[in-house]
Amino acid sequence: MTAEIPLGRATPYPEHYSPDLLYAIPRTDSRAALGIAEALPFHGCDIWNAWELSWLDTDGLPQVATTEISIPASSPNIVESKSLKLYLGSFAMSRYDSAAEVATALAKDLSACAGTDVDVELRQPTITDGASVARLPGVNLDVLSVSCDVYEVDAEILRANPDDAVSEDLHSHLLRSLCPVTNQPDSGSVMISYKGPRIDREGLLRYIVSYRRHNDFHESCVERMFIDILKRCGPEKLTVYARYQRRGGIDINPFRSNYEPNPPNTRLWRQ
Repeated sequence: MTAEIPLGRATPYPEHYSPDLLYAIPRTDSRAALGIAEALPFHGCDIWNAWELSWLDTDGLPQVATTEISIPASSPNIVESKSLKLYLGSFAMSRYDSAAEVATALAKDLSACAGTDVDVELRQPTITDGASVARLPGVNLDVLSVSCDVYEVDAEILRANPDDAVSEDLHSHLLRSLCPVTNQPDSGSVMISYKGPRIDREGLLRYIVSYRRHNDFHESCVERMFIDILKRCGPEKLTVYARYQRRGGIDINPFRSNYEPNPPNTRLWRQ
């Protein structure tokens, strides 16, 4: 698969609509390594925000929009990020009657790549002007004073107090992992919401920091977090939601939960 994947390779940038550029990566490989079976222990979605979509109207005048793409966590495939960038770039010199026609093409092609229905919403400047920046709810773990010396994922750091049941939201802006193909860093924020035995906050922060040299895709990192916290801390309810910074004009935001509906697409301060 790595021999064919567009990421990390010199690639031409087509300017005309080219759906064949999209490249699917099966979720099964990373999930098998985590012991995740066909019956998923969570539901959720991957929210992709693309900030550089442009096309021509029928008079040849360029149009621009931001694009929100929501891929169900139950989809057989993820869409490889560079292939999505190339695909979106291929609209640049193609003419369309309307933004709705562009959105229809995007939804059709991305659904075929992901192997399930994908939701697409275009937002043109008249809609996005004045859009606000949100904050993650709950306690910011980054204010804690902790000593960190583990930078490869270690679930043993996680622990919880079974005699102290709580319901709380925790978050950190210190999430960093590495692309498994290019080794480039992916930075972001992560929120953990749960109900159950109180999770040790210092241990949770050190666990998040332990992803610093971990090579994996955004979606797989979040699923690993979900599985590790579920196994080590035993919460009755659990949500893990990461908001990564954009790279190549696209940010990726995986959400996994065993009780909450899919979240709003809340842009954070670094996005």
